Amino acid sequence: MKKLSILLLLLFLHLSLRADWIRINQLGYRPAGMKVAVWCSKGQDTLKIFEVVDARTGKVMYRHAAGKAAGAYGPFAQTCRLDFSPLQRAGLYYIQTGDTRSPQFEINENVYGGAAEFCLRYMRQQRSGFNPFLKDSCHTHDGFTVYAPKDTFINVSGGWHDATDYLQYATTSANATYHLLAACRDFPDVFGDTVQANGLSGRNGFSDAMDEAKWGLDWLLKMYPADDWLFNQIGDDRDHQGMRLPKQDTNFYQHGLERPVYFCSGQPQGLLKYKNRATGVASTAGKFASCFALGSQLFSSSLMKDKANAAYQLGLKYPGVCQTAPGRSPYFYEEDNWVDDMELAAAMLTKPAEAMAFARQEPVTPWLGKDTARHYQWYPFINPGHYELAKQLKGAQRDSLVQFYKEGIERVWQKANHNAFYRAIPFIWCSNNLTTAFTIQCYWYRQLSGDNTYLPLEQACFDWLFGCNPWGTSMVYGLPANGDTPADPHSSFTHLKQYPIDGGLVDGPVYTSIYKGLIGIKLENEDEYAPFQSDLAVYHDDFGDYSTNEPTMDGTAVLIYLLAAQESAKNTVVQRGIVRTDTTKKEISLVFTADEFADGLPAITRVLQQQKVKASFFFTGRFYAQHDVRALIRQGHYLGPHSDQHLLYCDWNKRDSLLVTAAEFRDDMKRCLAKMSKAGVDTAEVRYYIPPYEWWNSTIAAWSAEMGLQIVNFTPGTGSNADYTYPEMGAAYKSSAAILTSISRFKGGLNGVILLIHAGTDPRRKDKLYDHLDELITSLKKQGYSFRKINESVN
Repeated sequence: MKKLSILLLLLFLHLSLRADWIRINQLGYRPAGMKVAVWCSKGQDTLKIFEVVDARTGKVMYRHAAGKAAGAYGPFAQTCRLDFSPLQRAGLYYIQTGDTRSPQFEINENVYGGAAEFCLRYMRQQRSGFNPFLKDSCHTHDGFTVYAPKDTFINVSGGWHDATDYLQYATTSANATYHLLAACRDFPDVFGDTVQANGLSGRNGFSDAMDEAKWGLDWLLKMYPADDWLFNQIGDDRDHQGMRLPKQDTNFYQHGLERPVYFCSGQPQGLLKYKNRATGVASTAGKFASCFALGSQLFSSSLMKDKANAAYQLGLKYPGVCQTAPGRSPYFYEEDNWVDDMELAAAMLTKPAEAMAFARQEPVTPWLGKDTARHYQWYPFINPGHYELAKQLKGAQRDSLVQFYKEGIERVWQKANHNAFYRAIPFIWCSNNLTTAFTIQCYWYRQLSGDNTYLPLEQACFDWLFGCNPWGTSMVYGLPANGDTPADPHSSFTHLKQYPIDGGLVDGPVYTSIYKGLIGIKLENEDEYAPFQSDLAVYHDDFGDYSTNEPTMDGTAVLIYLLAAQESAKNTVVQRGIVRTDTTKKEISLVFTADEFADGLPAITRVLQQQKVKASFFFTGRFYAQHDVRALIRQGHYLGPHSDQHLLYCDWNKRDSLLVTAAEFRDDMKRCLAKMSKAGVDTAEVRYYIPPYEWWNSTIAAWSAEMGLQIVNFTPGTGSNADYTYPEMGAAYKSSAAILTSISRFKGGLNGVILLIHAGTDPRRKDKLYDHLDELITSLKKQGYSFRKINESVN
């Protein structure tokens, strides 16, 4: 302990002597993404120039003028933004300004890969009932009912512990469940299958995120045993009596190992000194209904569909808020809105008229643009109902919902653009949860509107969570692995047993005024972030600070959705291969593949040159060895691999069955790249490839990533890839006219579509699609589409 104190003292002195720092997103940045760091100084001098340096070679890769001085913020006298978005070359870098260097960071297409799955570890660790991390069970005796029409025992074992205490709340659990379900629906290929339903290692045919969402749903079903019996919470703050592991159940409630289960009575509750201000049931019932509705779709469950409708009717019958119940202390979740929950429920039950009526009652989430709010006052911090409803509507109603989102974002932006961190999220308890939710609202707004106006704000909020903040620390335990992340969180797991809590999102900084007024906070160690504390806000990586450094289950679940969105970006992903790019832009990627046939290459090259269109070509190694591709290189097209010998990687009928080994895959790809290099292609710039037969699985994608390659492929449903067929194939044959009709009728438009055409086909096909290329491009241009190479269009 003495040595630790000396080290902390030396660290403090070192930080005190430094004058300026550079804050970055420690997870890294995508090549085509927005990249902004923040320079912070204790002095008044302004910054003129910054450089981005290749960490491996020491070579300056980007040099630019710093952004305009943004003035003081928090502990700093001067700040400014350092925008290096034009640097798109993948690599390991650091930023330097004079003698000051940032931590190293990556620019890479896969910098966010695996982050969402990493955070699932914390969710599994928070499980009540059987806990797979501990491989033991806890809280198996819950519980005895309170405030219910009759006192009885009800089996509600399961679900998740809310945070470091072991209370369980229906509101936060339902919100967590909903976001996990939505992540499974919206980004299914982000998640793998590595654990069973009970959380232990093994595969069960469902993604790990689906397993975790199902864990939440199963508990919600227990908390809603009958149409008019809904429960809101397990335990109360009598649980806050010393640190312990969850399996060490104790008799805090005079019922042995049973804990109280609070019935949703619609009236103020609190069994001890303090009471809440509950006015109804709808805020909880609406959350249950939306979870069951989405769950019924993903799991094809008639039971959940029935429960969704019943919960929605219960919310209509008892409008108002159902807050959590305090006990001996005044802290509880003071939720004051409920129409947002009912809007989401109505939207998920496909009741657009009713959902729209609720939407008009709270068009903008009230805390947006404000400096403060009570604890969980406007939960779940944003309104997912607007997003779900807007996807069902057209015209003026849809536009009004998008405008509701925009108005809330604009309120935040009007304050955020006055500081270098673009920070205008209130530093109230669980500020990281608010930050995560608000970032998702910005993301949803972009998806609905195609408007990138607020992308700098959205990116700044995301960057804040991973180190671009005054303290220079990630707010997620263990993410990134070698970064500055919470090491001493307010957690029994870490404090008592030194168990890691991988993936847990901590509460985040709070106003200094709030921190000073909280009960029972005392730092256990020297404050390594002391130079960065201010009269504005504080954050402590210290077990003793439950206000800023305690991880929360619901915040982590919402972050999982955000990280899944970041990993998939705007690209549609199948088996970890990109099959569609940015759907908000009227841009199409033309890709051409070839192995044994090259009959269409002259015509294709001529048409592209005449139309002034750049495309992408993917050839096998044997094609590169036999054909001259220098004209394609000179014309500026993208050239990538298509394997060397056109191998079939996996079984047609059982996709997860591999037909090649990792060594065979790598050797074949290396031979193709060698032939490409010999043909004149700069393979250092090769990042994307189309697998042979356009068929692969997630294992092939993982092996590709290890070689620095990202799989891309045609967009399913466009039909252009059928141009290899010929009449002798019978019903499988598709004429060029049929293919062009399929493209023109592609559902939802062609934004971000990857159109694949073969550069040569079997001689038995006389009706060549490439002979219609000029017609196709002309038609698409008239519809307002433009064309980009795949390396430019992949976000």
